[in-house]
Amino acid sequence: MITAASSVRDNLLAFINEYFVKETGIELKDDSSLLDEGLIDSTGVLELVAYLENSFEIKVEDEEIVPDNFDSLNKLVNFVRRKLENKS
Repeated sequence: MITAASSVRDNLLAFINEYFVKETGIELKDDSSLLDEGLIDSTGVLELVAYLENSFEIKVEDEEIVPDNFDSLNKLVNFVRRKLENKS
């Protein structure tokens, strides 16, 4: 399980780059909108949820799958950190 703050960001960035950014040539910034940049669609969101649940051992509820939690690297990192804090 990944828990250190920098590890959360680094792991999410690596996953996003590998599965969504790799072939696009887009330079992902921490606040870049994954939706507006066209990097992630509904199928991508499901892949991302599965990755979060497996890698961080958290449960993502349906009502949590919203742009406020999933639209940028920063929002994802903050979401995962909140979920991890609530687990402890």
